[in-house]
Amino acid sequence: MYSLNKTLFLFFAFLAFPVMLFSQDTQIFGAAAGAEGKRIRITVSGDGLTNIDKLLSTAEVDMTGKFSVSLKLSKTTDATLSINFHTAEIFLEPGKKYDLQISPMNYDDYSETDPFIQSQNLEVTFRNASPNELNTLIGKFNSIYNSFLLDNFNALYRDRKKGRIDSLRVTLDREFGLVENPYFTGYITYKLASLEQMSQYYNAAQLARKYLIDKPVLYENPEYMDFFNNYFSKYITVTSIPLHKIDFRPLLTTPDPVKAMMNALATDTILKNDQLRELVLLKGLMEFYSLAGYDQKAVISVLQTIQLNAANPGSREVAANILCFLNRLTPGSEAPEFTLTDRNGKEISLKNYRGKPLLLCFWTTWCEECLTELDLMVPLYEKYKVQLPFLCISADKYLSKMILFINLKKDYTWDFANIGDRLETLIDYEVRSYPLFVLIDSEGKIFRYPAGSPSGDLEAQINQLIKE
Repeated sequence: MYSLNKTLFLFFAFLAFPVMLFSQDTQIFGAAAGAEGKRIRITVSGDGLTNIDKLLSTAEVDMTGKFSVSLKLSKTTDATLSINFHTAEIFLEPGKKYDLQISPMNYDDYSETDPFIQSQNLEVTFRNASPNELNTLIGKFNSIYNSFLLDNFNALYRDRKKGRIDSLRVTLDREFGLVENPYFTGYITYKLASLEQMSQYYNAAQLARKYLIDKPVLYENPEYMDFFNNYFSKYITVTSIPLHKIDFRPLLTTPDPVKAMMNALATDTILKNDQLRELVLLKGLMEFYSLAGYDQKAVISVLQTIQLNAANPGSREVAANILCFLNRLTPGSEAPEFTLTDRNGKEISLKNYRGKPLLLCFWTTWCEECLTELDLMVPLYEKYKVQLPFLCISADKYLSKMILFINLKKDYTWDFANIGDRLETLIDYEVRSYPLFVLIDSEGKIFRYPAGSPSGDLEAQINQLIKE
């Protein structure tokens, strides 16, 4: 049987006591042939509920293909390394050094289509890594796990041969039974928990007793959060027998809504642990926000209270992330900042337009609908150019292609800029199709996202923006 008893004991003992977290320098360096002149970004999703990317650090690959990134970490972090839209998952520990070899690829070899669609996995080798280095361990585990799943999928999900999981435990115990890395042990534990859940190895109550009740919440561990999200999907409103009978809507407007809802959740025996109950409440609040009949402003107010007052720092961080997620690109939220290259080869930023409202348009030269809408922007610009600057951001890979096109259009006299390799701007504005119009007020806040098109109701929205 898969036990890892000693490691599990150390794992839960380690997490049972509070520890002081100090930031330590973590260094990432190496080579990425073919990426010369491009930027490497290190991001982290923050939590398993919102998955909002947060930038940790960035660096340019020099002309010899070498790069070096430094950042400060206080805890083990599941991060994403990206070049353009191509990514690799890496696990970073405070104070460690990582020497990476990124396999060569032609980063410029793509046709003019949506770069989100064309993203690929980067092949990353950790040079000089020890057998017990976290990325090495997780890579080895994932290889064993994926091979097992490929060979046993039908046996598990069609034939319900639960004994196959026992054989996997034996293999894992043999390979990793002496490993004492708490993060890695949690990774294995909750990967198996998800497998047991999907294959119905245990029922819901058994899974809760084994993996949730009186166990620490592993906010930073992706496998814990995957298991958590699957187990507690629609838990408050549908799955939990005692909870789905409770109407949480009036509780949102009580004098102390957090206390009222935490008390209500405590009627479910699985949620006796305050830390777990708080995370379930946060997940529930995200669901309430989108459900008919729930007061969205009240949901936001409760999240703000948890962000400020929750005893657990993990809950405070998750609440802050949810608030950011729910307010992202909504009216009144801060428009994401950017710095791009304009039609004259100079840098241009959103802050350059502060003090006046702004119309943004994301477009490409290969999008026929974009070209039609840009032609319809000409009379609009002539009518509103005094009150409202226009900025069209081309997602074409090369600045020269944008310039060649707009130089043929003598009546395109407003501002143009090009994305180039600053693809984070497309991510920040969640650009999934073209054209996309955005109206921003004079304080740099979102007024309308997405805004209408010139062939639609954009002019009416411009008038509304100018009046306000």
